[in-house]
Amino acid sequence: MNWSENAWQAVNGIYNSILKMPFIEELSDGSLPMKTFQFYMLQDSYYLEHFGRALALIGAKAYDVEDALAYLQFAENAIVVEQALHESYFKDFGVSNKGIIQPACHHYTHFLRSTATLEPVEVAMAATLPCFWIYKNVGEYIYTHHQAAGNPFQNWIEAYAGEEFTVSVERAIDLCNKAALQTTPQIRRRMTEAFITASRLEYQFWDAAYNLKRWEL
Repeated sequence: MNWSENAWQAVNGIYNSILKMPFIEELSDGSLPMKTFQFYMLQDSYYLEHFGRALALIGAKAYDVEDALAYLQFAENAIVVEQALHESYFKDFGVSNKGIIQPACHHYTHFLRSTATLEPVEVAMAATLPCFWIYKNVGEYIYTHHQAAGNPFQNWIEAYAGEEFTVSVERAIDLCNKAALQTTPQIRRRMTEAFITASRLEYQFWDAAYNLKRWEL
């Protein structure tokens, strides 16, 4: 079993818990309150900006030129998607004020950026992988189970179940497997720990959106 297969086994319980979240279920059937989706979109916009910066840091630290180019392209794609949120989804869903970054998003993005800055590049790669992999699998699950007729979130659902995103995810998994194969057992363990932490933060991100968790003060 390669590194990614072992890592996924370690977060399978987290992933299944995500699938059962009210946010996912209500997004699938179109009953998610609009204010909840708007909150999610705003925080996702902040997230993608910082995610892109973390990916760019990984690209700068990558040992192999091919790996560096791949992560710089991932970074560019994240920023392009963030801009698309402003130009399309924000308009479609009546969002005009971006507001501020809230606790769950703040926690997640700072985990990614600090890991990308301070940890070995292999660990940073593993930390960013759940955003690719869990998002793809959740997107495919929603697309398979969702109610299309009259679902106000149809365009978003289709975007995250698309073939182009799948190609990026498979590339990210391959790069992490290659990195794990070429590093030490100690670094591989740290890669798995970072992968698990980021997967937990994926759950917390959706939970915070559903419950509209904001700074208390």
